[in-house]
Amino acid sequence: MSEVGEPRLLRSGRAMVVAIVVSRVTGFVRTLALVAALGLGTRLLDAYTAANVTPNTIYELVLGGALASVLVPLLIRTATNGDVDGDVFAQRLLSLVVYALAAVVIVTIIAAPLIVDLYVPGFSPPQRHLAIVFTRFFMPQILFYGVSATLSAVLNARGRFASPQWAPVANNLVVIATALVFLLLGGTGKMESLTHAQTLMLSAGTSAGVAAQTAVLALASRRAGFRLRLRADPRGIGVRRIAVLAGWTLTSVVAAQAVFVVVTRIASQAGAGAVSVYSNAYTLFQLPYAVIAVSLITGVLPRMSRAAAERDLAKVIADLSQSLRLAGVVLVPIAAALIVLGPRLTTLLFAYGNASPDAARLTGTVLAAYGFALVPFAGYQIMLRVFYALGDTRVPALLGIGVSAVTVAACLAATRITPGPHLVIALAASSALAYTAGMLVTVWVLRRRLGRVDGHRLVSAHVRMLAAAVLAGLAAAGTVRVLGPALGTGRTGSLIIVCAAVLTGGCLYALAARGLRIGEFRALTAALRAGG
Repeated sequence: MSEVGEPRLLRSGRAMVVAIVVSRVTGFVRTLALVAALGLGTRLLDAYTAANVTPNTIYELVLGGALASVLVPLLIRTATNGDVDGDVFAQRLLSLVVYALAAVVIVTIIAAPLIVDLYVPGFSPPQRHLAIVFTRFFMPQILFYGVSATLSAVLNARGRFASPQWAPVANNLVVIATALVFLLLGGTGKMESLTHAQTLMLSAGTSAGVAAQTAVLALASRRAGFRLRLRADPRGIGVRRIAVLAGWTLTSVVAAQAVFVVVTRIASQAGAGAVSVYSNAYTLFQLPYAVIAVSLITGVLPRMSRAAAERDLAKVIADLSQSLRLAGVVLVPIAAALIVLGPRLTTLLFAYGNASPDAARLTGTVLAAYGFALVPFAGYQIMLRVFYALGDTRVPALLGIGVSAVTVAACLAATRITPGPHLVIALAASSALAYTAGMLVTVWVLRRRLGRVDGHRLVSAHVRMLAAAVLAGLAAAGTVRVLGPALGTGRTGSLIIVCAAVLTGGCLYALAARGLRIGEFRALTAALRAGG
């Protein structure tokens, strides 16, 4: 493939990477603030976490997956064909989303007790009551998520990629402020000491964060020339065609949410704090994927969609290959770092305030298990975008159902062989197994669909990346082994060990990448120098 597109993709992704890094860093500060305020390994944080993820889960179940996979290609095709006014189309689409999700919010507020019982049956009665209260306050977030996703698609279709990545910063800052005020007012990690005023503050502050995120996107959309307007009659956007495209996607989302239900139910019965331990490890696992792979996906999906509309499969294959290779050159060594340094990282991040040091270390072990899933997960997600660009949502749905089935089967098997608190480690390992299988099957399906996937180049590049990462991982592990006995397992010792291991492993990876002539590493460093 020609390398002409590679610098362009790197340049277009650079602004997004900066925005995503700031967003994720503030997101981690948000997580740390909540851990400091509510404790890690506490029933209070578990109730808050279970309630807070529920609106996003329901939004994804009802509409989110369809919006993420269908809207950008659809908006680009509409703009390319020119037979429908793009603004009117987007306004009608936004109106449909608002009306549908407003109804969902009302239903879910009423059904909050049933929803809590579905996701976390292992909660005690006081914890269940608190989770229901939180859930009812958090449900309006569903509407804000839908509006945010639609406005993000409008911006991406217009080539505005950075604004949607900056918007979550507003959300994070509001929640950080909420957690700090909770601490300043004497809040603790004990449910029995939680007052009605503190409950209201946590609930309202968390939902206000999502509202702030939506407000930022609304302002960015106006600046991009899109006039926000709700239309009483949202027809005229090809609702049936959208329904056909979205139907299969929603099927896959249902399967994914079934996995979430199974994993959360199992974690809720694995001991006090297990839900938040698993959730925090998953959040950390998602960080490198969000910074690297999501920025590539966001930038490459419009390009793939245009190439697919022009029936230029060679360009689609080229975009796929460069996205996988550029993601791999960064994510492969990060995966090695998570595997080697997981418990040290989480001790450094979480072992303070009301948090339990043992829970922090367990979170790190779960994170290390997730390290094996990072590259397969990112590769699988990038490859699915080829089908979406081609206007095919059926195959990704079937693949998603398969991945979900493998995950559920592995998780249920884990309950029989790994009882107790360490069960959450097996849940992460189950995800790694499922995404590896999903990635391999997706490669096979894409090859049959496209005729080729630049396989020789992809395998050659990833083998060299893996070799360099193994050398770096061994060096980092050696550093931990040498320094660990002297520095102990506390936060200060973990800080020194993590810094030394990252420096040693990072330098060795860079040297190995140059020695093994990994072209993607050279392209990445050249782009960073050009951007600096």
